[in-house]
Amino acid sequence: MLRTSLLAAARSPLARKLVERSPLTKPVVNRFVAGAETADAVEATRALRDSGRAVTIDYLGEDTTEVSDATHTVKAYVELLSALSEQGLAAGADVSVKLSAVGQALPGDGHKIALDNARLIADAAAGVGATLTLDMEDHTTTDSTLDILSGLRADFPWVGAVLQAYLHRTEGDARDLAVAGSRVRLCKGAYREPESVAYQDKAEVDRNYMRVMRILMEGDGYPMIASHDPRIIAIAGDLGAGRDFEYQMLYGIRPQEQETIARRGDTMRVYVPYGVQWYGYFMRRLAERPANLAFFLRAMATRG
Repeated sequence: MLRTSLLAAARSPLARKLVERSPLTKPVVNRFVAGAETADAVEATRALRDSGRAVTIDYLGEDTTEVSDATHTVKAYVELLSALSEQGLAAGADVSVKLSAVGQALPGDGHKIALDNARLIADAAAGVGATLTLDMEDHTTTDSTLDILSGLRADFPWVGAVLQAYLHRTEGDARDLAVAGSRVRLCKGAYREPESVAYQDKAEVDRNYMRVMRILMEGDGYPMIASHDPRIIAIAGDLGAGRDFEYQMLYGIRPQEQETIARRGDTMRVYVPYGVQWYGYFMRRLAERPANLAFFLRAMATRG
């Protein structure tokens, strides 16, 4: 019930206004978001790289309703990739792109606009030795996102996909994507989805995560295991013994465990969000883990 309420709040203009205007929010948000500007993302990348961790960077923004907004997002990613290159940080970096932020939901030609814009970002990434991963959003966009992925991979076969374990369809999608050269991030999923398309019980989601992870580990692609769950991390280590894969975690969550994984020689990639449109991302992080919400409420109380 709490998770449902938080996800509903993520779409509420009133809740957004209250949270964004609170002077107590910013210090807490800073735990999960690198900052508002390109320079903030670059500095966060430098710090993570210095600690042995890799990055995937997300310029926050979604639900784009104007072509100009989509164009702005593309420019932000190009600027980011250029800045990373200038600082010697681009090689091996990844950028995560929500297709909704580059025009997917625009009326008429939204699908084509998103594909063209994602291609521009992929081209910029290729030019500096970085990669691109297409974030997955709510289930209504899954088919469109996978279609755009296919179009991009014709020219950029290293473009990464994301699968969400709470969707019923994901096991089948994993079998399709577990092919040579295919980078696939597996996460649990962070959107409010109906029972008709998604598992509602945490135990069911966890079981499906394990099934899909096994498919990816036994396939010929490159699995990217996005989880903060110690049990899943341990099982991934067993299933992935002797093969190439990586762990992924969110910026600001379990940083000590991130460093432990990196120190033992495994690839640990951190999902680094930045930008002024942090509200939706922040609320989904609170909904995902009770510990995140407890941290937020405790911080608000001590600053009141």
